[in-house]
Amino acid sequence: MGLQKLKLETISALVLLILLLGVAPFVLDPFRLNLMSKYLAFAFVAIGVVLTWGYGGMLSLGQGIFFGLGGYMLAMFLKLEASAPELPDFMVWSSVEQLPLWWTPFRHFGWTLFFIVLLPAGLAYLFSYAVFKKRVSGVYFSIVTLSLALTLTVLIVGQQGDTGGANGITDFRTLLQLPITTEAAQRNLYFVEVGVLGLVMGAALFVARSRLGKVLIAIRDQEGRVRFSGYNTAHIKAAVFALAALFSAIGGAFYTLQVGLIAPNAIGVVASVEMVIFAAVGGRLSITGAVVGAVLVGFLRSYLSETFPQTWLYFLGGLFLIVVLALPNGLFGLLDRWWLSRAKAPKRMVLAQEVRA
Repeated sequence: MGLQKLKLETISALVLLILLLGVAPFVLDPFRLNLMSKYLAFAFVAIGVVLTWGYGGMLSLGQGIFFGLGGYMLAMFLKLEASAPELPDFMVWSSVEQLPLWWTPFRHFGWTLFFIVLLPAGLAYLFSYAVFKKRVSGVYFSIVTLSLALTLTVLIVGQQGDTGGANGITDFRTLLQLPITTEAAQRNLYFVEVGVLGLVMGAALFVARSRLGKVLIAIRDQEGRVRFSGYNTAHIKAAVFALAALFSAIGGAFYTLQVGLIAPNAIGVVASVEMVIFAAVGGRLSITGAVVGAVLVGFLRSYLSETFPQTWLYFLGGLFLIVVLALPNGLFGLLDRWWLSRAKAPKRMVLAQEVRA
């Protein structure tokens, strides 16, 4: 990441966080603020997509897998707390007589957080390292991840007694016996979410500007040369992919808290592709752009579906086509070009003065 672009990213990230913390909570009504929280949950995924796709050239169409793992694991804890000491209602309806063994750790909040952090990242590393070790990349990697997202969706729907099936896991109202459905609770959760999002953005910017980020870009452009230089490219790519999976899992957990449910349609193929679109619209090389893209597309989808209930998908599809054809670097690409031209303007003036002299 160049010095000018890094400066622009840092400034834009700070401005965005100020708007999210100091403006949005005071100008949006509770319903719209809750929608903002939902869109910010997808922003976690979009940031990971920027690292893997924009910087690493790894286009994953299955980030919904890790988003869903984080969402489902937190939902399991919330559901057990809501139904204690009885079994969750969907298990009773499915004639399940005993809590499945793999649900047991999610009786405890500490273990739940541990698994949300460790399990998606660990699975992502093991899977991607095995794939990258075989030098699978490009469209083949995208197809593999897309297939895994579809497989997970089918698995969740088919295991009605263990996962809630197509209806997912819902009907929980407390976290550690504290209410999470009131307006005050949703507002407090929003501030917590923005705070964690700021940390994730800082971590992503640190990776992008570090030596790891430079090596990652080199792998994207010329992986063979980097491998010849002695780097274990499979390990580097898998580590970044695992970091993106961690970001996605955190987003999934916040999604469950803010929306009040987690279901297969939030993690399937369509949702996974939309997560890539968020990054594409904002700018696949911009951390801040990923957040802006997630929020912008989310609000556009809500507005268009309310205003044009029969044809809103055509409007949204047209927007995506325009962005892909006219703005290959997304909305942040426009800001980046303006910033660079602004930085070069004084130099051109100095050169002009020297020529006249």
